[in-house]
Amino acid sequence: MNIDKKEVLRYLGYKGSNADKETSDLIDECIDEINNIAKPKYIYKIFDLEKEDDKINILKTTLSLNSKNISSHLKSSCKCAVMAATLGVQTDRQILIYSNLNLTKALVMDSCATAAIESLCDIAQEEIKEYAKTLDFNITGRFSPGYGDLSIEIQPEILNILNAYKTIGLSATENSILIPRKSVTAFIGLQKSKSNDNSLECLSCSKENCEYRRSEYTNE
Repeated sequence: MNIDKKEVLRYLGYKGSNADKETSDLIDECIDEINNIAKPKYIYKIFDLEKEDDKINILKTTLSLNSKNISSHLKSSCKCAVMAATLGVQTDRQILIYSNLNLTKALVMDSCATAAIESLCDIAQEEIKEYAKTLDFNITGRFSPGYGDLSIEIQPEILNILNAYKTIGLSATENSILIPRKSVTAFIGLQKSKSNDNSLECLSCSKENCEYRRSEYTNE
């Protein structure tokens, strides 16, 4: 798991600008700490898909995706990887500790952890890509609950079909918030055609003014 310092700076709001030495050193310190305390784990399963207009059924599960955006994302896919990843509870605990002791460090730790979970998802996605190649498939990018019109209310059902609590210690609150917080669930399509740029996460997301939106997908 590689924590990209440039990504950390982006999450901290440094849009192309450099941090001062004190901030840079603090980021390095927090990256080291995250690497020491995180317990990165991920899981995924591959399912066949059934499509009905703006609805996608994940076959052999009770999960149906009622979303125009995910339907568009998976329009060329006949299979789908359902994945979940987490850094573990200790990362959340350490961020909470710093939030009561040193707010600046808590913010930097939070950004480092966000970059870390994205890196972990990249690792899982690469593994899914290699598996897809054995079936002569390409893959789409990741698409998570909360992107566009895909509701986060499906989180508990995703965790259920992955048996995520037992396998990686991941659960959800009654409001569908993932616990630990530094966790992600996502869908990745498997398809014969090559994916186009519209499958990239920032382009798939409708939040065009998001402060975390990658600079290559903005007009800045």
